Amino acid sequence: MKQKIIESIQIPANVSCTFENRTLKCKSGSAEVSKEIHIPKVEVHIKNNEIVFECQKGNKIQYKKIKSFIAHLKNIFAGVQNKFIYKLEVCNVHFPMSLKTEGSKLLITNFLGEKNPRFAIIIKEVSVEIKGQHITVSSHNKEAAGQTAANIEKATKVRNRDRRIYQDGIFIVEKPGRNN
Repeated sequence: MKQKIIESIQIPANVSCTFENRTLKCKSGSAEVSKEIHIPKVEVHIKNNEIVFECQKGNKIQYKKIKSFIAHLKNIFAGVQNKFIYKLEVCNVHFPMSLKTEGSKLLITNFLGEKNPRFAIIIKEVSVEIKGQHITVSSHNKEAAGQTAANIEKATKVRNRDRRIYQDGIFIVEKPGRNN
């Protein structure tokens, strides 16, 4: 059944937001995060320090999409105030691997004794720090930090070997919002 849907989210006091050409930019101090918002049949505008999603004839599909974007906006508001930090750990049983960053890639050499290095893509908004066996991935954008951590973990996936014996790799040990 089609009905009018109006949902809004309050903008925090120390965050300023602008919405132009389907792109929402949120800024607090030096941190800035942008997100493209496009939901068919839904109008997005900022008024009275709130971001308002309005749909004249919406159904549950538009409602779900609006609620999803509101969840993304909560992450953006949290991110412009504090960085999201992922912690990864290097585990090597058979061969010691070495890590270094080269521009927008993380270079992994000598993984399982392989001659060719492996690469993990670092998204441009993310900073990666390597300290011995520990890697710290941090960014104001939660999606970018999470994707970079996943890229690093996936680059060291073991194929065609017994995982019970070859337990080498880089693994996520701590995520934001979860206590492991």
